[in-house]
Amino acid sequence: MIAINEDTLAGRISRILADRIVTGQLEPGTKLRQDHIAEEFGASHVPVREAFRRLEAQGLAVSEPRRGVRVASFDLKEVREVAQMRAALEVLALRHAAPHLTPSILDEAEEATVAGDNSRDVRSWEEANRRFHRLVLAPCGMPRLLAAIDDLHAASARFLFATWRSEWEVRTDHDHRAILTFLRQGNVEKAAAVLERHVQWIGQKPIKNAAGKTRDAFAIVG
Repeated sequence: MIAINEDTLAGRISRILADRIVTGQLEPGTKLRQDHIAEEFGASHVPVREAFRRLEAQGLAVSEPRRGVRVASFDLKEVREVAQMRAALEVLALRHAAPHLTPSILDEAEEATVAGDNSRDVRSWEEANRRFHRLVLAPCGMPRLLAAIDDLHAASARFLFATWRSEWEVRTDHDHRAILTFLRQGNVEKAAAVLERHVQWIGQKPIKNAAGKTRDAFAIVG
């Protein structure tokens, strides 16, 4: 029973820390102090260490000898890697999901697209965008594949929040509408081709760091 409770607590700690990392509350390079986190959650070090391992598995944290665990940094190369992985896995999921997509699912996906178009901040856009992708991919019925895609979406969200945490640029998602049009027509290959291109589009924006210096930041905007 203790092991079960600790595992449940480790999952809760890792989910909360992951959300803080993804949304930029914990910035790249921030040290994750085991004692402080254990105190915050009223936990022993065992579930905290397990939470750290889960964050490392997601690519959100790194363990460094004699330096402890820190929030992972990322660069354009990693952004491109995640985009390419998403393209490969989401196209695979879509091909398996397509025969099971109903008109009502496609209508829900269109509603998610409209919600994204009307978003005035990055958080609501990211939620609507992720909802669209989940709706059209979930019917594939492949839980391991969907879990891997969920992890990649978390990484995508992290890049997005780091780049567009403020000054969100309202956009109309023509790719989502094209994907839905092709799926309603039964043209899965054209829908897959648009999806593959869509999730590999990387946006660029200059941002200022705490020292006032400007750098280019990159994010997957699809």
